[in-house]
Amino acid sequence: MNRTTLYIKNMVCNRCIKVVREELTGLGYPVESIELGEVVLNKEVNNTDIEQIRQVLTDNGFELIDDKKSWIINKIKTLIIEYIHYDKEKPEYINFSDFLSRELGYDYSYLSSLFSSVEGLTIEKNIILHRVEKVKELLVYDELTLSEIAYRTGYSSVQHLSQQFKKITGLTPSHFKRIKEKKRNSLDKV
Repeated sequence: MNRTTLYIKNMVCNRCIKVVREELTGLGYPVESIELGEVVLNKEVNNTDIEQIRQVLTDNGFELIDDKKSWIINKIKTLIIEYIHYDKEKPEYINFSDFLSRELGYDYSYLSSLFSSVEGLTIEKNIILHRVEKVKELLVYDELTLSEIAYRTGYSSVQHLSQQFKKITGLTPSHFKRIKEKKRNSLDKV
């Protein structure tokens, strides 16, 4: 059976997966598998199909990725989101440069240079922004201590977490927790 793999930008959560699955199925495209940023269809698609898929994805805030460099950048973002926001079991320490190189099959210096040139910020800065966003989420839930949040989000200490949090948000974590008026960002906006 012929298959088509589609790479999709801005798929950042389980609801995104649900929307993409429902839209593609509604158009008559049989979905074999779907994960953040990637859909495999049990059908070979032609140019007319691609334009129909592109339109429905665009209507829902997604973007079909056509070129390899865009795919690599999207995959880097997806791996960061999956690791920081969704994985339950994490090693105590992860070297993201080794992790990304291993997952994508490219030298980290190439990945870093490509990401920076297109996104205008480094992979490291993107990771920090996502970690701070996860900290915001956990602070709003108000179920964990700051020490537990630091541990869960991979910070070496509460002090390190607090320093990065203040640098990014302009607020201390405790002040953010008290006022809660600085809204959290959606993951596709980080």
